[in-house]
Amino acid sequence: MGCPRRRPIGLLLAVLAGGLASSAEIRVRDATWTAPPEAAARTNPLSGRAGAAAGGGRLFDERCATCHGTDGRGTSKAPDLTTAEVQAQTDGELFWKLTSGNTRSGMPTFSFLPEGQRWQLTLHLRALREK
Repeated sequence: MGCPRRRPIGLLLAVLAGGLASSAEIRVRDATWTAPPEAAARTNPLSGRAGAAAGGGRLFDERCATCHGTDGRGTSKAPDLTTAEVQAQTDGELFWKLTSGNTRSGMPTFSFLPEGQRWQLTLHLRALREK
């Protein structure tokens, strides 16, 4: 007689392994989420300011890393921010996305942050491509 408990444990391990594999997948970016032209044309008033990106890094760690990962390379909750598609967007587009959020994809709005902090986050997103 075999042990009847082996099959359920094996099944449980298979289910857990499958769950772990799917949680390692990175969420796909919503390509339909685009900024209006007037938002895309905005320029970052903090560009070239020493230390502004570092402030954005601290904000990213507090507000964004949970979903996008500490390195910005994405998780099952949010897309990779280092991709060419994301990095090709203007600072204005990224700022608009931080400000408006996207309820369809689960991206919260950060309009409650002061404008300067949202521009700092935009600078930090640019710094991610260099890591």
